[in-house]
Amino acid sequence: MTHPIIADLMSRYTAKKYDASQRISADDMEVIKQAIRLSASSINAQPWKFIVLESEAAKQRFHDSFANNFQFNQPHAKEASHTILFAYNPHFTKDQYKKVVDAEVTSGHLPADKYNYMLDNAYAFAELNTDESGFNGHWTKAQTYIALGNTLHTLARMGIASTPMEGVDSALIGELFKEELDGYVCDFALALGYHKDNEDYNYGLPKARLPIEDVITVI
Repeated sequence: MTHPIIADLMSRYTAKKYDASQRISADDMEVIKQAIRLSASSINAQPWKFIVLESEAAKQRFHDSFANNFQFNQPHAKEASHTILFAYNPHFTKDQYKKVVDAEVTSGHLPADKYNYMLDNAYAFAELNTDESGFNGHWTKAQTYIALGNTLHTLARMGIASTPMEGVDSALIGELFKEELDGYVCDFALALGYHKDNEDYNYGLPKARLPIEDVITVI
């Protein structure tokens, strides 16, 4: 099949070694940030924060977060052009959802007379995923993975390498980036930049995916 979307996804892979001398341009980073912001989420909740690590000081903090675990990912902290911490709100409240509904009315997406209907009926879905303590982190974390998928495709289209990392120390990141996270939780991150020629062993290998008939059923 020949299609730009398929070409994007065929070219995307998980980079294993970055060229520390190459940096993503400021213009390209603006595209990436806007693409992340435009990601979809259930009831348009947007229960997330994306912390972009660009400065050497921020990269050092992230590097330090591998002190106890997942050292195989530690080189990416300094060698990748940027890293994005994908963080979710573990206690997404109705009051916080009001900001979303306000934005929908302001943008013209939602008629003003539908404000209360949207607030009550849409947030009811969040309530279905909220326990008696107010925790709905399983649900908000799932929304944040949608943003990760959108970002991976964006980077593939732009010819920028990436490494999604669940191998991060969430607890230590929570300590080292406590101010920026402000109660949000980071369980995964995304390194991005340009791969190191002849040292990125994953580059250029053929795709290994299950046959389409094993994973897609048309009825």
